[in-house]
Amino acid sequence: MAEQQRLTATPDQRAVLRRAWPHMRDHKRGIVTALGCSAAATLTAVAVPAVIGAGVDQLLERDRAGLMTAVAVLAALAVARLVLFRQAELLLTTVGERVVRRLRDLAVKRLSRAPLRFLEAHPSGDLLRRTTTEIADLANFVRGQLPDVLTVAGYLLFTTVLLLTYSPLLTLVLLVVFVPAIVCVLRLFKRVANPAFAAEAAAAGTVATTYRELVQSREMLQTSGGVGFWRQRFLEDSEHRYRSARRSQRSLFVISLSRVVQGVTTAVLLLVGGWLADEGTISVGAVVVFVLATRQLFDSATQASNLVGQLQLTLVGLARLLDLLDVTSGRLGADDGDPANTDQADKAYEADEADEADDASTHKEFVTAARGPLEVHDVHYSYVTATEVLHGLSLRIAPGERIGLVGPTGAGKTTLAKLVTGLYTPDSGSVSYDGVDLRDLTPRELRTRVVLVPQRVHMIDGTVLENLGLVPGNPDEDRVRTAVAHLGLTDWVAGLDEGLHTRLGGGEGMLSAGELQLVGLVRAALVDPAVLVLDEATADIDPETAHRLEAAIDTLRADRTLIVIAHRESTIARLPRVVRLDEGSVLVRSP
Repeated sequence: MAEQQRLTATPDQRAVLRRAWPHMRDHKRGIVTALGCSAAATLTAVAVPAVIGAGVDQLLERDRAGLMTAVAVLAALAVARLVLFRQAELLLTTVGERVVRRLRDLAVKRLSRAPLRFLEAHPSGDLLRRTTTEIADLANFVRGQLPDVLTVAGYLLFTTVLLLTYSPLLTLVLLVVFVPAIVCVLRLFKRVANPAFAAEAAAAGTVATTYRELVQSREMLQTSGGVGFWRQRFLEDSEHRYRSARRSQRSLFVISLSRVVQGVTTAVLLLVGGWLADEGTISVGAVVVFVLATRQLFDSATQASNLVGQLQLTLVGLARLLDLLDVTSGRLGADDGDPANTDQADKAYEADEADEADDASTHKEFVTAARGPLEVHDVHYSYVTATEVLHGLSLRIAPGERIGLVGPTGAGKTTLAKLVTGLYTPDSGSVSYDGVDLRDLTPRELRTRVVLVPQRVHMIDGTVLENLGLVPGNPDEDRVRTAVAHLGLTDWVAGLDEGLHTRLGGGEGMLSAGELQLVGLVRAALVDPAVLVLDEATADIDPETAHRLEAAIDTLRADRTLIVIAHRESTIARLPRVVRLDEGSVLVRSP
């Protein structure tokens, strides 16, 4: 079998912003403008200690005019700071939200195009968390913390330049005392925080998966008495997440050591600054500038320590999202996941940004017959390496032919159904319609030629009409009613509380298993495919609904190929040809 790429629970966080750049570069002008405005706003704040220091010197020299000038400049800086900070925040939020929206749309698009094998290989809770919760966390960070992060970075840079301008000696003292200590604290934090926050995100995905599986399996668990076991499993997963969260919080304690470093540095600066002022090397105003600017520097460092946890969590979520986008791109080569290889990521991103109609450009434009033969040739397929489900299976179905696929559980009937509808691709061999391999057909062409009504028809929260209309072309109510009448299901629809406008409140809960199959048949009638595949469409259905279903199938089978996977003898008896599968091979063809 072709090796299935897997998502990484704790993906590499190195160069994550560089890897994200292809998704941001369309907004580079807005990003540059926002960064420039943020830098200007930060400069107005950094200039305040310098103006106050100049005012102190003017006061000591009894220069009233100079003092009033300093006051006027302070007032102007305050107004400019207010305006610039607000504008920078708006620009950053606007650009950030656009990037997040692009990532969200791209994630949904990639997942909607991902092979069924990939979706089945990953817990749905983890996929849901990566595309909802972690993107929401990223959006919240962009709105709330990103402006603060950039402001803090600006403070650290510009304040250092200001201090160097006033007194290189005092700046050297600051660097010698403060920098080595704070670097040690930050390195220690990074060493303990990276694995801690990644483990917490992975544990949260596990909890989401377990809870989702619990909800989906509630009926089975209640009837089989397995609720206690699953509750214990959920509690164990929750306990694991709790321990992971505590580990993350303990890593945040390390960063609080920065406050101790700040206190020691301030004390040293006051001692050395007082001595230099007494010696006349620097002015009292310069000492004031150092005290105020250093306090501003430390406040920025404190704010950075408060933001670093959220920043780390956001980077983990971004890395997990980029991991999803890389694996589902379908266009990256052997260098997938290499942080430095942004060229291929750029190309994949540009390809995803093209209109969906451009998908045809990756295929030769095959136009198949409205009614053509379906052929399975020497197909091998496996879910697990070295364990084949289908072994060199070959089968030809003529246009308009009706056949039944039968066999014991695990014989490969459902797998074959997904192969002939293009949901799976064979490991070797081919499945073709009208002589064209299904892999060479555009998605639009494939979906209008072959349609599967699965064992469990998916429903959305909405009306019956909205559920019936989940097909290409967005059919209106008149077209849906025509399809319903064509299948002889008008009485069934009329028997619902509000007919087509009956709300289903989540779908399956208000319809029986057989009625769900009726919905699938109406959808198929709206598409009018050449090949209709019904996967166990008559299993576990009450007799009345089964009669409606069989009558609808009889109507649909006219002038089209019909493949039915069924267990009911009455259905099998009505089919002129039966193919029996066992252990992935065709045993019997009849007549």
